[in-house]
Amino acid sequence: MGDHEHLSDAMQHRFSRVEAHRQATHGSVAFVRREIKAGLTGEACCAVWSRVASPVRVRRVPLSAEVIMVAVRWYLRYGISYRDVEELLAERGIEVDHVTVYRWVQRFTPLLADAARFTRHSPGDRWFVDETYVKVNGVWRYVYRAVDQHGQVVDVLLSARRDATAARRFFARALRTLKVTPSEVVTDAAPVYPVVLDELLPSAWHHVEQYANNPIEADHGQLKRRLRPMRGLQTDRTAQVVIAGHAFMQNLRRGHYDIALDKPPAPRLAAAFTGLPRAI
Repeated sequence: MGDHEHLSDAMQHRFSRVEAHRQATHGSVAFVRREIKAGLTGEACCAVWSRVASPVRVRRVPLSAEVIMVAVRWYLRYGISYRDVEELLAERGIEVDHVTVYRWVQRFTPLLADAARFTRHSPGDRWFVDETYVKVNGVWRYVYRAVDQHGQVVDVLLSARRDATAARRFFARALRTLKVTPSEVVTDAAPVYPVVLDELLPSAWHHVEQYANNPIEADHGQLKRRLRPMRGLQTDRTAQVVIAGHAFMQNLRRGHYDIALDKPPAPRLAAAFTGLPRAI
């Protein structure tokens, strides 16, 4: 007599359902437990359990570089959160946790900017410098930013303080990284700037005039609009990565890199992110 010939018709029907679902789900132990609790007993339980108790090997397919780059590009470019990126990927059949998206952004954003640095256009000789405010873990932080006369973001720096030390760090970092010396620096009337500029850029004309700094103040809106949908920046380090990544995407889209310049601004980022991963 077979394993299940002694079962009633109802039990045979239930067992067939269990078998069919087991094959479809590669042996869901939880499902079989529910079916057993619903009616299968004795030898029938043992027979069903013996078929699903063997370990099932599940292979994890690594996500392609294309998927990672799309997730990073979406997050840096559009006003969406990590959970929004998770949902957009899920709609396309790709299951990724929002924490994984966060890790991708933190890991690959600096690498992408570094890979593209050799194609970046030199900033102009007229810099507009100003600070704006962002909240990091519930505490206000200052973001030093500068743009040139062509709209290129020169550099960004997150700082806990707004003083001469922070301003000096910002200018020293920008000069060291870009190897460009501006001939004119436009700032507001903050008293720290004359001292720092006399020390680091003695030949530059320090221009302080009402409304002269409008270009950088208007550009702050691009950053604020991007940060608004987020649920808050948690640490200074991660905030610096996101803010610098936003500046990188803005410059890339505006054509300040020799990457995908044959493309219009709308598809330019997608084209650029197709080739950049090869340089990482």
